[in-house]
Amino acid sequence: MEVIYIICFFILGLVFGSFFCCVGLRLSKNEKFINERSVCDNCGHILAWYDLIPVFSYIVLRGKCRYCHTKVSIINPFIEVVSGILFALSYYSFGISLELVLALNIVALTMIIFASDLTYMIIPDEVIIFFSVVFIILEFMIGGFKGLGLSLISGISLFLFMYLLMKLGNSLFKKESLGGGDVKLLFVLGLVLDPFLGLITIFLASFIALPVSLYLLYKNKEHMIPFGPFILIAFLLIFFSKVTTSEIFEFLTLF
Repeated sequence: MEVIYIICFFILGLVFGSFFCCVGLRLSKNEKFINERSVCDNCGHILAWYDLIPVFSYIVLRGKCRYCHTKVSIINPFIEVVSGILFALSYYSFGISLELVLALNIVALTMIIFASDLTYMIIPDEVIIFFSVVFIILEFMIGGFKGLGLSLISGISLFLFMYLLMKLGNSLFKKESLGGGDVKLLFVLGLVLDPFLGLITIFLASFIALPVSLYLLYKNKEHMIPFGPFILIAFLLIFFSKVTTSEIFEFLTLF
């Protein structure tokens, strides 16, 4: 029965992943994502329901539009598959609980920002505001007033740290070193993580981003890459590992 539930959550993740991708891409272009038919970005043809089956339609059409045969961005099936995996992992890790609701919302936040930041290097304010409210409500339901208070303190602390880091980077490099969306994102993640784990997230994100940055700089002479996805990858690693601050300190004392 457990396997059936995991499969169901995977399929649910595929379906929602398609929606998350739509939200991320349309918000970045100030387009409506509710009550609007999906169209091909190249020819503008309205897509039929059978063109929008998660992953399956992409494979059958060989990654091309059915009508103009232009290549479709790989971002769509990527978001769908990763959403499916993370939905299944969320259920496996937390079962039916409030923590599962929190985990699924974290996946939604991650996938929407992946779509928008990887494609347009934008983290929409609407996404930050919406999930800030959702996380605040969930933190109150899970931890009461005390949990909510600690959550807000952590969020504000990480926001201020990231803001100062941005200002320092701008001053040192004489150009924009971090986007404002990255700074706001740390507030949202801080509602879930304590300040120390938030700092670990920033460090881990920088560590993951470094080889990618060096490769892109060597390959394309690219000086700007979206940092949001790396922050979220690091955040997911810490969140799903369930590592705590005390466990990290205990590990460090071994050295």
